[in-house]
Amino acid sequence: MKNISKIVATILAAFIGTMSVIAGIRVLLGIDVPDYHVMTWLVAYNVLLGVFSLAVAYLIWSRHKYALTSNAAVILSHSAVLLLLLTMFRGVAAVDSVKAMTFRIVVWTIILLFTYKSGKNEK
Repeated sequence: MKNISKIVATILAAFIGTMSVIAGIRVLLGIDVPDYHVMTWLVAYNVLLGVFSLAVAYLIWSRHKYALTSNAAVILSHSAVLLLLLTMFRGVAAVDSVKAMTFRIVVWTIILLFTYKSGKNEK
């Protein structure tokens, strides 16, 4: 069961990271142009955290001692950005951006639970 939890956590982390990088780069390059106001800093943040997510996926897979810590860092970072979107950028941030950040927090919380369940703090 530990191995299944590790596989699920790794796949989810790699998938959400890859999707963030691809979607963000497409917006930054002008390939995709959303029909709402785009905050460039938020797109850049999503790409950066997408790359970091791929590193976290590797840490989870390799059962690295910092897998849980880095996972929690992603959740805290996304939570801080969501808080900014709901306060300082209220009315500026697109509803889709708030929904996407909420989705990321939920998915990363699930990843954290699977990571914890698989006993990642072994090394």
